[in-house]
Amino acid sequence: MATPPTRPALRQRYDAKREGVVEAAAALFAERGYHATTMQDLTEATGLTAGGLYHYIGSKEQLLIAICDALMEPLLEKAQALGIEALEPEPALRALVGAWVEQVATHRQHMVVFLQERHVIEREPQWRHVAGSRKRFERLLERTLERVQEEGETPIADRRLTTFALLGMVNHLPQWYRPRGRLSTAQIATGFCDMVLGRAAQPLPAR
Repeated sequence: MATPPTRPALRQRYDAKREGVVEAAAALFAERGYHATTMQDLTEATGLTAGGLYHYIGSKEQLLIAICDALMEPLLEKAQALGIEALEPEPALRALVGAWVEQVATHRQHMVVFLQERHVIEREPQWRHVAGSRKRFERLLERTLERVQEEGETPIADRRLTTFALLGMVNHLPQWYRPRGRLSTAQIATGFCDMVLGRAAQPLPAR
């Protein structure tokens, strides 16, 4: 992969093109699988030559890493921007889950690839920072649940189990979520939190 340009205008164009390559690859990997997708498939989907692909992304394996990064890194940035630690426990949980649901809903193909193909690279050195990002988010989620349990009024019998339950619900959202479906991402996030917190909520209205 070539070194990105340093001039702001050139770097902006480079990053936009690279993001487009990652988006196209995520769609192909989600549909066909990582191993079944060929370099020719990628060149046809992106309109680049093999050399052009290498310029923006490097190897096919690096492309898989980039797809995972595009899912996790922005999520951590959003979580940090929310100022979770300064919020009251329950609003903090709802804000965190809301950002998480929105990220997965807008990166459905990335999540499918992450869940299906992580075994391809999870033992490789370059996987460590992806795993590290995932662990940081899981720790933030668990710490937020701990605050809900200790500072709020909601009993949580097993915080680790609850963390895994939320991970399962949100990470498998791409299996059934549709952008024009009955519920918005905000409604879905509210429903997930109500389940975890044991809230007796009213049925969510269709949009």
